[in-house]
Amino acid sequence: MRRTFLKAGLALSASLALSLPAAPVLAQAKTLKISHQFPGGSLDEGDFRDRMVRKFAAEVEKQTKGALKFEIYPSGSLVKPVEQWGAMANGSLDMSLYPLAYAGGRVPELNIGLMPALVTSYDQGLRWKDAPIGKELTRIVEEKGVKIITWVWQAGGIASRAKPIISPDDVKGLKFRGGSKEMDVMLKAAGASPTNVPSSEIYNAMQSGVLDAALTSSTSLISFRLHEHAKHVTTARDKTFWFMFEPIMMSKASFDKLTPEQQKIVMEVGAGLEKFGMDNAKVDDQKLAEVYKAAGDGVHDMNEAAFAKWREVARNSSWKDFEEKIPNGKKLLEMAVAVK
Repeated sequence: MRRTFLKAGLALSASLALSLPAAPVLAQAKTLKISHQFPGGSLDEGDFRDRMVRKFAAEVEKQTKGALKFEIYPSGSLVKPVEQWGAMANGSLDMSLYPLAYAGGRVPELNIGLMPALVTSYDQGLRWKDAPIGKELTRIVEEKGVKIITWVWQAGGIASRAKPIISPDDVKGLKFRGGSKEMDVMLKAAGASPTNVPSSEIYNAMQSGVLDAALTSSTSLISFRLHEHAKHVTTARDKTFWFMFEPIMMSKASFDKLTPEQQKIVMEVGAGLEKFGMDNAKVDDQKLAEVYKAAGDGVHDMNEAAFAKWREVARNSSWKDFEEKIPNGKKLLEMAVAVK
């Protein structure tokens, strides 16, 4: 009889197990890796680009209730600066805050992200996002396997070891870092000898004499301590021909693995940081002068007349080069110029 009861009990348990719904399985948190080339800091201190990445990560983790987590690798510690594009495109890196023109060697159209004298203000650059040029740039980037999350532009200035650099005549004979192919084309047309290095390597290049002068963003001119080797700086407080598109980007392969709700959160948090990016870039344009003045360097500004000379050189060199060598270059430039 005892055996009979045991058999009946086991049979009942098995029957109940089959009829009851399965217990929910807790979703495992997904950890995404973000690599960028800029100095690391915290949410509140340091290079604003690192802070922006950290704010993005913290807010997305909060809104997804921990379903998405992030590991942040500053200073190119996970993937070297230029190679971050390829790593995102093939899905081996999830995210980066990346100067888009660095990918111009692989995707020549992306050199428009640092075309000299094309973008002349932060507001104009941000208006690209919803204009035809922004939609076309988004299409090109996504076709290559990467997605733009946060639109960020940065103005830039010139650090020089030798003399003030204001107009095109001032660059003749100098070993000069431009930051993109088309920037180098313009510098060469003005008489300089372009040398291509990532912004994170300018310090050593100036220290060793590989570079006489360098163009880069105001924030990089500060964060990479170029005032230690420069004798002069030309700021972006008034006019500058150097505006670079440096968005937070994500591998499309990684983005497509997220749930629709997670994708929505990522895009909304990214867009919500665009004002933070613009405001802090403007702050650094002003702070740049203070840092270099405190170091005993000469501080200079570019006026409208000098900018007009640079734009004339740019139109006749880098703009022309882009139109002639890129299949849809003329169309892209026309769309960009149309954004006032």
